[in-house]
Amino acid sequence: MNAERDLTRLLAGMRPELDPGRYVFTTVDGPAPAGVAPVVTVTEREGLTLVVRQEEADAAGLAYDYVAGWITLRIHSALDAVGLTAAVATELAEAGLSCNVVAGFHHDHLFVEHARAEEALTALRRLAERSGSFPD
Repeated sequence: MNAERDLTRLLAGMRPELDPGRYVFTTVDGPAPAGVAPVVTVTEREGLTLVVRQEEADAAGLAYDYVAGWITLRIHSALDAVGLTAAVATELAEAGLSCNVVAGFHHDHLFVEHARAEEALTALRRLAERSGSFPD
């Protein structure tokens, strides 16, 4: 599947992309309610965590206290690649930005404070530029 493992190439080619929506983390005791289409689910002992569009959570009456922007790193990262999450988290931490990372099969997804999502995107682009430029 040509997933990238080299950290320098991962960073240089990550091409971060911000989704225009607002996303929230919530939890339910059973399945996702009707009308809610989670972009991420995590099963925990305490319940099912859902990451959903804010408007869907509001319509379903779901409680949340964190509104996030969703950034996708567009490079196809290997699931066993070492250092990408650490490098990205360090870059964002140095800018005072929190980050919740979810690995998909093809890409890594970052959920950052919505109000500062553009700032996070800028920081990630700077990290990519510092890492070099490689053809896709």
